[in-house]
Amino acid sequence: MIDLHTHLDLYPNALEIISRVNSENDFTLAVTTSPRAWLATKKVFSGYENIQVALGLHPEIVAEKFNELDLLLASISQTNFIGEIGLDGSSRYAKSFTQQELIFDIAIRECQKAGGRLISIHSRAAASKVLSILKKYPNCGQPVLHWFSGSITELKEAIEMKCFFSINPIMVKSNNGKNLISKIPRNLVLPESDGPFTMLNGKPIMPWEAINVCSDLSQIWNIPISDTEDKLKNNFKYLGFI
Repeated sequence: MIDLHTHLDLYPNALEIISRVNSENDFTLAVTTSPRAWLATKKVFSGYENIQVALGLHPEIVAEKFNELDLLLASISQTNFIGEIGLDGSSRYAKSFTQQELIFDIAIRECQKAGGRLISIHSRAAASKVLSILKKYPNCGQPVLHWFSGSITELKEAIEMKCFFSINPIMVKSNNGKNLISKIPRNLVLPESDGPFTMLNGKPIMPWEAINVCSDLSQIWNIPISDTEDKLKNNFKYLGFI
């Protein structure tokens, strides 16, 4: 089992579930919201070989965490995994968008200077701008667009750039989500939970439940669930980060 995007440190019972996450998932990418959170989380999660803690600075909190930019840039050389970073163009975060752009641009530049990283990216209402920045740094590593919700035109552009897309069990429940996912090449799809923020039947989706996306993906792709699971596992192996 694989989970390419979970806020493992933000589950209320994180310390109670971490052993199960480590044993049930072959790989879990625990994204963080700030560099200081990354420092703290990687200490707590050290020793769990199937869990990697990604260095992040979430676009929703850049106004409060802008003073951690230097720490973010200094830390990129210390990890192969970056996330959650990106841009949020929704009206709620309009005032911080200039800061968001600055942070994302510099961070992606540093990923390129460091030789490339696996990067889990937030792009809500800002996919075009995210893609334009990624184009500036073609050797930044492997971008993975988390919970992509852009237009079909933006989707086609991201596919041409060989971006991957991490898909969670909520995304496949809406008609719009199914429509977008049906247009993504199968070899560019990865599973995510985005827990504890994604809720199903009133409960947070757990990291070991990210793979449940295969039930709906198998219908979209019209192949058996077992073949869908194998495809996602092979997609992850292709990235070559473990």
